[in-house]
Amino acid sequence: MTDSENLLVIIRHAPYSSNLLREGLDAALVAAAFGQPVDLLFLGQGIMALLKEQGSGAPGQKASLPTMDMLEMYDIENLWTSEASLAAIGVPSAALRDNVRLLEAKAMPAFMQQYSHVLNF
Repeated sequence: MTDSENLLVIIRHAPYSSNLLREGLDAALVAAAFGQPVDLLFLGQGIMALLKEQGSGAPGQKASLPTMDMLEMYDIENLWTSEASLAAIGVPSAALRDNVRLLEAKAMPAFMQQYSHVLNF
């Protein structure tokens, strides 16, 4: 059974490829500010937002690293990614932030079903 108001935000875009990562983080922060439990799942190029070491974007582009650093202040503590996504883009789990949890591919369907709302960015 799912919590009636939990939210999963799935982020599939790299920090500087478009505004979608930023919009996904903003949606998560707004929901959390209103007391909704929020988890974040990073897949594909979205994993780049989880790297400990990040470069900067184009001039005038807002950095996502400060937003990532303040997620805990909004009680967004569960950051997830899949082992398959890491393998697909060749990123070792040691390169990720310390609070990232890994999911096996076979666990993904059950993981997604525990959320009452899912947003994709």
